[in-house]
Amino acid sequence: MRPRNIEKEESIRAVALKIIQEEGLENLSMQKLAKAANVSPRTIYIKYENKEDLLIKLFIDEVLGAYEAAVLENFDENMEFSAGVKRLWQNSFRYFRHNRQAFTLMQYGKSSPLLNKAFRERDIQEGQFFAPIHRFLARHASAGTIQHFPFQVHRALLFAPLFDLINEYIEHSDRPAQPITDELLLDCCQTVISGMLIKTNKHQ
Repeated sequence: MRPRNIEKEESIRAVALKIIQEEGLENLSMQKLAKAANVSPRTIYIKYENKEDLLIKLFIDEVLGAYEAAVLENFDENMEFSAGVKRLWQNSFRYFRHNRQAFTLMQYGKSSPLLNKAFRERDIQEGQFFAPIHRFLARHASAGTIQHFPFQVHRALLFAPLFDLINEYIEHSDRPAQPITDELLLDCCQTVISGMLIKTNKHQ
């Protein structure tokens, strides 16, 4: 049986993620979190120095760590380019489809100083997370499969369209028609793959 303090901390984090998804990060306060989690504000402040400290820990532990494990499932850095990219897209889509709070926090992190603050807090260097993806892209760039670009550019080309599609999926989740299907996702993935491949390697 897990210690009660661990269960309580997990409950606090789950409630925080729920508030972020339903009301927006700007509406999350330590007082609101304490009330929703049915704990005293003092309990929150024992575990987290302030709201920023809470968000940093949520981002690293609940988003980056869990997402990294999910996105790398059955992925091998030595995979052929198309197969590797499809695996990354399918894993990411499946993870965020079932962890929408994490996606919301990830989107906030991308558009705020939260990501850099989180990395500085834990002394995380670029490439420490998702290292197999870094090596996968570097290997294909060296082999002439894709253009040589800084990793940040490869990451944007590979994941920005995917994240926009996931956002569309989540926004339509409560509507009668869902335009983002697994089949459409793979079609879009193939379009991204074709755009990244150097022409002589279109068969990859």
